[in-house]
Amino acid sequence: MKRRFSAAVLAIALAFIGHAAHASQLDPLTPENSVVLMVDYQPQFVFSVQSIDVNKLINNAEGLSLAAKVFNVPTFYATVSANQFGGQFFHQLTDARPDVKPFDRSVIDPMQYAPLHDAIAKSGRKKLLVSGLWTDSCVTLPVLSALKEGYEVYVVVDASGDVSKESHDMAVQRMIKAGAIPVTWLAVMLEWQGDWKRHDSAVQVQKIAQTHGGAWGQGIDYFQTMVAPKR
Repeated sequence: MKRRFSAAVLAIALAFIGHAAHASQLDPLTPENSVVLMVDYQPQFVFSVQSIDVNKLINNAEGLSLAAKVFNVPTFYATVSANQFGGQFFHQLTDARPDVKPFDRSVIDPMQYAPLHDAIAKSGRKKLLVSGLWTDSCVTLPVLSALKEGYEVYVVVDASGDVSKESHDMAVQRMIKAGAIPVTWLAVMLEWQGDWKRHDSAVQVQKIAQTHGGAWGQGIDYFQTMVAPKR
């Protein structure tokens, strides 16, 4: 009887925890609840990326980082063995965000590097967005670690890359099954914006889109040059 009772209590507790986690995932990403971790955008690792066009990868990563800056979302860069093997963080990202200094480490999982782990924790944010190289290792491992610690983790899939499409896709599937949520960088930026009446950030969002938003950015250019002046 006691065993049956304990099993029932455990089942109820697990159901409650699962419901609570699902409910929190339904809460939108906001500038106040988000924190960004961008991992190993380094030459040694991008040389072998085959899952996404490298120019597109860099474009998307830069767009994500710039969007985080607009909304004052805490952002962390991580490198691995930058001076001995990996090379320096992409200059496009450090030039865009000179305020962000990469944490260099030797461990593959950035969440196992205490200074970086503690800095993320001190942000007080529980919605962690992760992107980087390669998807199946230096993205997957911190995602799994963060999920285990109770973070709600979002994988920015179009700002991540791997040595093959299969490696990238299988890694994304693995993270989804573990509880992570796949997102794209433009969707994240728009979710942070939330309301176009927030004019100050809206202007900056449109500027990012014009440079990094592809066809949408061209649409903004067209509107500003062809439509708006005639109003």
